[in-house]
Amino acid sequence: MIQPSMECVNKTVVREFVFLGFSSLAELQLLLFAVFLSLYLFTLSTNAVIVATIVLDRALHTPMYFFLSVLSCSEICYTFVIVPKMLVDLLARKKSISFLGCAIQMFTFLFLGCSHSFLLAAMGYDRYVAICHPLRYTVLMGHRACVGLVAAACVCGFAVAQIITSLVFHLPFRSSNQLHHFFCDISPVLQLASHRPHSTQITIVLLCALVLVIPLLLILVSYIHIISAILQFPSTLGRYKAFSTCASHLIVVVVHYGCASFIYLRPTSSYSSSQDALISVSYTILTPLFNPVIYSLRNKEFKSALHRVIGRTVTLRQC
Repeated sequence: MIQPSMECVNKTVVREFVFLGFSSLAELQLLLFAVFLSLYLFTLSTNAVIVATIVLDRALHTPMYFFLSVLSCSEICYTFVIVPKMLVDLLARKKSISFLGCAIQMFTFLFLGCSHSFLLAAMGYDRYVAICHPLRYTVLMGHRACVGLVAAACVCGFAVAQIITSLVFHLPFRSSNQLHHFFCDISPVLQLASHRPHSTQITIVLLCALVLVIPLLLILVSYIHIISAILQFPSTLGRYKAFSTCASHLIVVVVHYGCASFIYLRPTSSYSSSQDALISVSYTILTPLFNPVIYSLRNKEFKSALHRVIGRTVTLRQC
């Protein structure tokens, strides 16, 4: 993990950032706390239920549900990095975070977010193999291949997060430590740097673009082949069933890349703290909430497995 630089502001060592993300909503902070806490607990519980059901029911021990369980674990960690601190700050008078804490938060958030992008690409590849090469599915998507794809997604996420976090926190911070956001995201922290080399900004934008564009291209290629294969199916019912297995993934891809592109693929000159805070609330709280509903709670196979797990649990308790 990187060690952020400690620069001086007015000849005083800068030891913390102060969050101002919800400062304009002082009268609503108790209400926001109640709403965000409820959403957070629901997100944790639904994702935990998904992981537990997939682990306990052998019928769900397939590549698609393996990736879904990893996605749910990622969502749990992703929200844990940001939301608990945000909830504490909504009740605290001083909403601050240390330099090191800010660096750790940014690194972990970027690591999980970047890994999430590559994981979505792996899930797109899984759907491609399932529909375009069904007879070879168990061979091409064996346990080793699935674990390898997840490991590759994590390695890519770790590398990108390490580089970006190092670039950001080795900049000089001599002007202000007041962060117009509710967590340590790239753009708001960059705005506080007293000197932002053009090369550093270009490198960060390019890395963000690569993390978004490469997985998205892989997903598009997968779906070009998937759509081509589906159109050749003889029955309308067969085409509908095949497409329905991809619909959830497509919805999550659109939401994830839509929000991420708005935040990270634009020049820092167009940075808007209010807009970014609003979009950030959507992808740190709402998106992890919707993903379980989109992927599992509307899935008949998953709901059947959940009923079986609950039934076995009740039976064991009665014995």
